[in-house]
Amino acid sequence: MLDALRHRDFRLLWSARLTSFLGNWLLVVAAPAYVFQLSHSLVAVGLMTTAEYLPSLILGPSAGVLSDRWNRRKLMVSMDLLRVGAVSLFFLVHSANTVWIMYAVVVVESAAGVLFRPASQALTPMVVGTGKALTGAASLNSLTDAIVRLAGPPLGAALALVGGFHLLAGLDMASYVASAALLFMVRGIYARPHHENLTLRRAGIMLADGARAIRRAPMARTLLPVSVMFLTANASLGALLTPFGMTHWGGQRQVGLTISALGAGFLLGAPMIRAFADRIQPRLILSGALLGTAIVFFVLFHSNTLLEAMAAAVMIGLFGAQILTVPQVILQRVTSNEVLGRVSAVFFTGEALAMLVGSLEGPFVAQYAGYAWTTAIACSVTLAAGLLGALVIPQVALEAPAQTRDGLTSFAPRSLNSTVEERRKRARL
Repeated sequence: MLDALRHRDFRLLWSARLTSFLGNWLLVVAAPAYVFQLSHSLVAVGLMTTAEYLPSLILGPSAGVLSDRWNRRKLMVSMDLLRVGAVSLFFLVHSANTVWIMYAVVVVESAAGVLFRPASQALTPMVVGTGKALTGAASLNSLTDAIVRLAGPPLGAALALVGGFHLLAGLDMASYVASAALLFMVRGIYARPHHENLTLRRAGIMLADGARAIRRAPMARTLLPVSVMFLTANASLGALLTPFGMTHWGGQRQVGLTISALGAGFLLGAPMIRAFADRIQPRLILSGALLGTAIVFFVLFHSNTLLEAMAAAVMIGLFGAQILTVPQVILQRVTSNEVLGRVSAVFFTGEALAMLVGSLEGPFVAQYAGYAWTTAIACSVTLAAGLLGALVIPQVALEAPAQTRDGLTSFAPRSLNSTVEERRKRARL
């Protein structure tokens, strides 16, 4: 992980990510709780999820075009400043009649995030290269995300008791300001736009190019359905975690401890990414992690004590760190940087659709068929994703990274068959 931190511009990107992510997680419990406190409606709380994922479905493909078309650093700074303005509207929410402002803020904040993420995804390999430093960057991001997941919710709850919801809103605004300032210091050489002008016709052509890039890339084409299947199952059970925990483990405090245990699992899983991603075939990592997750999902939603639930949550976080991060590293390595923003945006759109479908499907099935059926469906889908990954994700050649002219490492995994053929040619010579 220290390989990536040797790059000045990655240190800025990482610090910006950490700062804004912490601001978000301070509100992850406080925002829904504030809506429920004002409205006393579970439906009103549920609409927060809809408001969060809809922008990804609408803007996802366009976000990839803009990321590949515009200066990525400027785009990320602009989106941070837009989120500062959006979050400031939280200070206008004081009653049930103004709860709708919360939805509007979440829509704008989520839309800005949709435009931000592909740019960040595409900018990282330009800064650190595509060698082992890229794996270290992904591992470090996963580690810090896990720490924030572990500390953010309880810290947000404690601060809310002291200063209320609006104190957290102010801290979230400050996190975006700090993120924008850090990103502004990233050297512009890494964020040059690929084209000058953007027209509707050209945007359509670029979207088609991105779709063709996925069709031409076996790795991207196979990773997408595996990721979507897992995230659908994960969202269906995630939507049930709070009500299940309150009825089976004792209350909201126990649910909070279980979520913290999930963060602890991510914390343990982050170093494993750095250890395994360059040594083990991606399909083995993903299929093994998905199989383990299917088993632990079953254990979590059949546990009747807090200790059992926390142990299962730790394992889910440990496996989840591999499932969420390894595909990202693979895409950054095997995809041309000119279309990486568009390819990433397709994945983000698929993730949003999976999360939206899962968060609606899980509670609906549980309402009419019970927790056991919902768990069985989610475990089956996760297991199927693991089997699919083992069958269709192609092997890559795990080889030592090469040095490029600018001193950055370059790692472009090739198919195993092409590597064997090259060895045969050298032997004949």
